[in-house]
Amino acid sequence: MLLPLCNRVQTGADITALNTEAKQSFLQAQETMASQGLRVLAFAWRELYEAHNSEAQEQNLILCGLVGLEDPPRLEVPEAMQRCRTAGIKVIMVTGDHPHTALAIGRQIGQVQSEHPVIITGDKLRQLSETQLRLALDAPDIIFARVGADQKMRIVAALKKKKHIVAVTGDGVNDAPALKLADIGIAMGLTGTDVAKEAADMILLDDNFASIIAAIEEGRAVYENIRKFLAYILTSNIPEVIPYLAFALLKIPLPLTIIQILAVDLGTDMLPALGLGVGKLEADSMNRPPRAHNERLLDW
Repeated sequence: MLLPLCNRVQTGADITALNTEAKQSFLQAQETMASQGLRVLAFAWRELYEAHNSEAQEQNLILCGLVGLEDPPRLEVPEAMQRCRTAGIKVIMVTGDHPHTALAIGRQIGQVQSEHPVIITGDKLRQLSETQLRLALDAPDIIFARVGADQKMRIVAALKKKKHIVAVTGDGVNDAPALKLADIGIAMGLTGTDVAKEAADMILLDDNFASIIAAIEEGRAVYENIRKFLAYILTSNIPEVIPYLAFALLKIPLPLTIIQILAVDLGTDMLPALGLGVGKLEADSMNRPPRAHNERLLDW
């Protein structure tokens, strides 16, 4: 955006015309820095006079250099990304950064493992139909770069139409629509804006992606504990109910009195049920794919 507004370039103390060769040099430098995972900013300046026209002041600028900003991923993220893969969770990067920056970060954290991942920019996304977008989302590794707020919503809507349970992370005002549309909106607690936090279902207090995976792990443990608890209660109480049904329907004598059955319940139900309710996560729980969204707590 800045390059077309410049007609000169500063090298040290010298200012010369910005010719085609110099433009290509800057573009190549930008590509190189972006491929290293840096966010690239261009800097330019010009002198203003007292009688300058404010509407035309961003013209004939002097390009003076590029700066690369490094925002390294947390150390825990690569491991968390690997756990996502084993748990059947697909991670899609949706960013406003340069495609090369997004790809470099994706490779650093292990989100991209294939040689030729699918990279879709905002301009290309506008040209895709709904069917084409849904087909593109089937790619093993996919990155969306240079996208806007409305396009984030479109990606989330396409995933939901494919019957996926979608969790979206975000911190900015432009992330709010996608956070609201997702099944689970996760806002950043440290860097997130108030708008993003209001639109989200969950606020991540440490802004750490690995905490999301820990939450998924805890959720799976809770779900499994509920199933174990219900299965135990049913298998424990149904045999106790059958004699009373037989007594009422078939006039079979009661083997135990009601007080005795309650005493048995206190001894056999309470402590085991409490133990099952706080059981630890099974070793292979994060190696199984997510359960179907229509799966019931109890099945055959």
